[in-house]
Amino acid sequence: MARKNANSSAPRPTTPDPSSVRPTTPNTEATPNKATPRSTPAPSSSSSSSTGNLKANSSPIDIANAIWEKYQKDTPQRTKLIDVFMGFLVVVGIVQFVYCVLAGNYPFNAFLAGFAATVGQFVLTASLRIQTNPANKTEFSSVSPERAFADFVFGSLTLHFFCVNFIN
Repeated sequence: MARKNANSSAPRPTTPDPSSVRPTTPNTEATPNKATPRSTPAPSSSSSSSTGNLKANSSPIDIANAIWEKYQKDTPQRTKLIDVFMGFLVVVGIVQFVYCVLAGNYPFNAFLAGFAATVGQFVLTASLRIQTNPANKTEFSSVSPERAFADFVFGSLTLHFFCVNFIN
């Protein structure tokens, strides 16, 4: 069977050609072929047409700046407002947790109620953001932005009612 593979591999002499290109010792026949492909990727990696190579070689700061610029350019103002509120909720939750760790948690049920209100409001706001985002219009075609906001308000009132009752 090995001889059949050797006989049927008559077109296989083309495979040693790429393997002869890989060694560092250049052959006179392989040098023009090797120099041409290697010289073409080098200019394309520095050009703007090959963004895959640029992003792979970019620093994390460049990537973060590109994401921030795309966010500023493509995100609607309403979604940005929701994102700011979500950021505020994250800060409030962190402050509550740090206060509980540093100052103590004497009225523990008050801490739990406040932290649960913050986390619950964040979840409700994330739901509002998902439902009102124009990019998700196909997934939430039956939910209008007004209905999503009404659901958000109803859920927020219910959440805060239970949190206030939990405090005593």
